Amino acid sequence: MSFVADKQTLDDLNIPGRYKGDSIINLFDHTVTRGGGRMLESMFQHPLTDAALINTRTSIFKYFQETGMVFPVSRELCEKVEHYISTAGNNNLVVVASMVCRKKILQMIGSDPEYDMICNGILAVTELLNAVSSFLAKAGLHNNAGAYSKTMQEAQQLLHSAGLEKLLKEQGVARLSLWKVITYDHLLRTVLQHALKRLLDLLYEMDVYVTVARIARERKFEFAQAMAFETGKNQIEIDDLFHPRLAGAVPNTVHTCNDHNMIFLTGANMAGKSTFMKSFGIAVYLAHMGFPVAAARMVFSVQNGLYTSINVADNLNKGYSHFYAEVLRVKEVAMAVSQSKNLVIIFDELFKGTNVKDAYDATVAVTGAFAENRNVTFIVSTHIVEAGQALQQQGSNISFVFFPTILNKGIPRYTYKLQQGISDDRHGMMIITNEGIIDIIKGKGHVSAKRSS
Repeated sequence: MSFVADKQTLDDLNIPGRYKGDSIINLFDHTVTRGGGRMLESMFQHPLTDAALINTRTSIFKYFQETGMVFPVSRELCEKVEHYISTAGNNNLVVVASMVCRKKILQMIGSDPEYDMICNGILAVTELLNAVSSFLAKAGLHNNAGAYSKTMQEAQQLLHSAGLEKLLKEQGVARLSLWKVITYDHLLRTVLQHALKRLLDLLYEMDVYVTVARIARERKFEFAQAMAFETGKNQIEIDDLFHPRLAGAVPNTVHTCNDHNMIFLTGANMAGKSTFMKSFGIAVYLAHMGFPVAAARMVFSVQNGLYTSINVADNLNKGYSHFYAEVLRVKEVAMAVSQSKNLVIIFDELFKGTNVKDAYDATVAVTGAFAENRNVTFIVSTHIVEAGQALQQQGSNISFVFFPTILNKGIPRYTYKLQQGISDDRHGMMIITNEGIIDIIKGKGHVSAKRSS
């Protein structure tokens, strides 16, 4: 079973987009090789739902984090090898010999560079094999390889197969004899092409492990511990959670379980609600990949998927208003919840596209109904504090928390630190006044505008 996170969710959390400077994948996209970049992207597209597989991948990342090993080959060398083996040779050695000899003659009269390209390709493979062999020898000095030992053994077996072992001995050779060019070209592009491609895949995987481990070490991210989902024991515990893209972020601790599976979040605009919810969603997603999370500690029951409703837009092509788009999103999530899946659901400002009375009624009704699904973890935020007060009377499994606002001489200051309870902050009009908007409208705005610049 695959982990479900639809486009709306991925966009809300800003996860995809390798070339978007502020995306989550871009944060980790510092692999040396193109193949490593492709493998990283594949991992982002396919989070795991098996606790054992998640913890195995995590343990490998930890191994590379602890050893601090550096990736052993350059991007250019990998691309040379990839280009060389990209075209299959001929199974018949005689045919290969004839082709290589013809190219050698053409090279001697200066009319064909392909012979040199073949020679350079073979030498590039030789250099790569020796670099990998040296890396594995250093890795073998560490006794804590754990789950990565199987990969190391497979790579060693490939390196010491009958053909590739001969090439290892060519280290440092600047020029190969014609016969060696013929035999090695036949070997690498025909007999052992599959084995060499498999070795490259292992190398790209290693690239991802080294890269992500280094980023975790540099940014002080931690690895989460996954637990198989058990009915009645659904939990997500995150200590000192922060947004991985926010410098100097204030950490917050959040624990959910079956008895407290819903977080009802209130607070003023700019107090930190959306950032907190995105941080939580990103941590859940990365944890299911086995990747490090922006937190001091995380333990979680494996989920089937993640849905968010944070930046729902109207749809002019379909004639959907913002409110109707919100309703359709809630309906979509409700259908997923009704399938008895173990999910994480994040709603930011439910029904903000309608009037306050309808928003209040809908928030109380929908939140109360969702809360009955104890196998689902919810975070719901709202400005309508009265909705929270009504929900306090309905169920004991809802945790009420808020981000406070502190006023200093009429100027709001935000702590970004969660507190228990429901916010009573109503500072919207004060902020509007502080910005001089009313004065601007009345033609007195030059004073306020100057003051705020």
